[in-house]
Amino acid sequence: MRTRAPRGLLLILLFFPMLPPRGASAGSLHSPGLSECFQVNGADYRGHQNRTGPRGAGRPCLFWDQTQQHSYSSASDPQGRWGLGKHNFCRNPDGDVQPWCYVAETEEGIYWRYCDIPTCHMPGYLGCFVDSGAPPALSGPSGTSTKLTVQVCLRFCRMKGYQLAGVEAGYACFCGSETDLARGHPAPATDCDQICFGHPGQLCGGDGRLGIYEVSVGSCQGNWTAPQGVIYSPDFPDEYGPDRNCSWALGPPGAALELTFRLFELADPRDRLELRDAASGNLLSAFDGARRPPPGPLRLRAAALLLTFRSDARGHAQGFALTYRGEAPPSPPWTCSPATCLIPLSTGLQNAAEDRAPPKGSAQTPAALPDGTNVSCSPGPGAPEAAMGARVFSMVTAVSVLLLLLLSLLRLLRRRSCLLAPGKGPPALGHSRGSGRSWAVWYHRPRGMALPCPPGDPQTEGLASNYHPLSTSSQSSLRSLISAL
Repeated sequence: MRTRAPRGLLLILLFFPMLPPRGASAGSLHSPGLSECFQVNGADYRGHQNRTGPRGAGRPCLFWDQTQQHSYSSASDPQGRWGLGKHNFCRNPDGDVQPWCYVAETEEGIYWRYCDIPTCHMPGYLGCFVDSGAPPALSGPSGTSTKLTVQVCLRFCRMKGYQLAGVEAGYACFCGSETDLARGHPAPATDCDQICFGHPGQLCGGDGRLGIYEVSVGSCQGNWTAPQGVIYSPDFPDEYGPDRNCSWALGPPGAALELTFRLFELADPRDRLELRDAASGNLLSAFDGARRPPPGPLRLRAAALLLTFRSDARGHAQGFALTYRGEAPPSPPWTCSPATCLIPLSTGLQNAAEDRAPPKGSAQTPAALPDGTNVSCSPGPGAPEAAMGARVFSMVTAVSVLLLLLLSLLRLLRRRSCLLAPGKGPPALGHSRGSGRSWAVWYHRPRGMALPCPPGDPQTEGLASNYHPLSTSSQSSLRSLISAL
């Protein structure tokens, strides 16, 4: 066994953790993703903190495979049940009040210390708060017990109709509401260091310090509608008792649910947890002491669930802790535009534009997917932008074609082509004379034509028999214009 120095002295030597802002919940049931622990004493901690203080503070931990001289080492945990191995991360293999680790022995003979891990607070534990007594931190009923545990206090305040329960000095219980918490003064987590009188593995506040919990922790029934949260077995963090028959209605927003079991320890196959569709009552999954849930997320296509737990007359075990979150429905495999409803090729294609449009004022029949599901097509938010883009594309294409035609005409004119234009009067033929390449402009009704016209070209002379030449001055002006192109 590992000998220990007094708890109070050891805990005072630890560095203070970062505290949440006032009014925030360190481990609210609605934010389970913020916690790495789901047991009140952190026995399930599997994080990577390897110093006794957070964020690199405190003393470094020894590796568990180098502590054979002590009671706990990797050799004493061959199956990895306690999370020991070839590492030096904080763990709680003996069910102590919080994770700890071995450290290099000091002159005072101290060779282990508690680990202050801010993220290792079970959801539902709201933190350590100052209780000066005037006024009390929690203003509701109170009581004391030499057999006090966390769940004993939770049950007491739950029966009284309060939202919060606080444990103090190992034996005192106080009840209160959210308004008390809002005006409370947070204290360092290490101030809540007193062992519960009724359970050596739980902490019940400290001297003038309240450890505050939500009373829904370990309740036997409830209606859960938050987008995400955590559900504990009855009497948690204590072991569940015999002949328990509990149920929880789970209906967060969304079309499906994702469950993840963080803890699961039932005594035998007669202790059973069932998951049923709340709408139809159909059994979706069932787990017991012999059939454990899968290690990863469990996704169920149900908008609401009914969870029921029953234990037999001999049932005693830690129980379970599961987190849940609602999932939004997947995007449908189709898109709609003002005139068409398109379905990807993987599911088929329908084009509503091919159908005759219904008269104004008549009812429009919705399109149907291949599996028979009706789909109502309506203009999407991007429909006007899509139509405008199509018009711009058409205009750009038309302008491009026109520019190509103009460029072709300019190229033809630069080759000194012979331009024949419509004319009037009897046909006659005339030649342009001059040095270099000869050319002439002719006209004819009803349309003109352009041909290369080198001197003496028989093809040009044959075609020009039906054309009239322009006047000499007109040809000279036109020749000057073409030469400038």
